[in-house]
Amino acid sequence: MPEQDLDRLQEQIGHQFADLNLLKQALTHRSYLNENPSHPLGQNERLEFLGDAVLELVTTEYLYERFPRTPEGEMTNWRAALVNATMLASVAGDIALNDALLLSRGEARDTGRARHYILANAMEALIGAIYLDGGYVPAKEFIERFVLVRLQDVLDKKLYRDAKSLLQEDAQERLGITPRYEVVKEWGPDHARQFRIGVLLGDELIAEGEGASKQDAQQVAAEEALKAKGWGGR
Repeated sequence: MPEQDLDRLQEQIGHQFADLNLLKQALTHRSYLNENPSHPLGQNERLEFLGDAVLELVTTEYLYERFPRTPEGEMTNWRAALVNATMLASVAGDIALNDALLLSRGEARDTGRARHYILANAMEALIGAIYLDGGYVPAKEFIERFVLVRLQDVLDKKLYRDAKSLLQEDAQERLGITPRYEVVKEWGPDHARQFRIGVLLGDELIAEGEGASKQDAQQVAAEEALKAKGWGGR
C-alpha cells in the first residue's frame, strides 16, 4: 500500500496514527490474505467488531445528551439510520476509503452490493483502529465529524423509517396484502454467509436484496421494492 495513500487518508480523517499498523489492518479485507498469505498483518474483522461497539456508544451518547425529551424508541430508530451499512458505505465514499482498501483481485473488481458491505465494515474497523490508537476522544471526534453530522439529513428525509415497515404500510393500504420475503439464494462459509432475498406482493416478485444476514437482505429488498413501486415517500 503506497505510503502517500495512507498519508492522504490520515489527513482526510483528521487523525495521525501513532501505530500505522492499526490503520493498515483496518484496511485489510480477509480476501486479500487468501491471495497474500505472507502479509504481515491480520484482516480487519476484529477491529470491525470493536469499532461497531464504539460507534454505537458514541451515537447513543450523542442522541441521549442532545435530545433529553425524545423517547427511547425514536432515538433507537435514529441511531439505526445513522449506523446502518448504507450510511457507513456512503461515509466511506466521502473519505475515499475504497481507494485504500486491500482486497483480492476478485473483490476489487466487484462494485455491487458486496462492496457496499465491505466498505461499511471497513468504516467500523477504522473506528476501532482510531479508538485503539488514540482512545475514546479521537474516535468520538471522527464519528461526530463524519457520521453524526448526517443526523439532520436523517430527520429531514425521515430516513429513520424502516423500509420493511414502509413497504408493509403501503402494500396493505394500496393493495390490501402483506409483503412476503423468500430466500432466493445463500452462499459463503458459515462465518461469512451471504443471502439474496426476494420480496413478493401476492405471487409477484417485486425486488431482491442481498446482505450478510437475512434481516439485512430483507431491508435491502424492501428498499428496492419501494423504489420499484414509487412508494414510501422516498
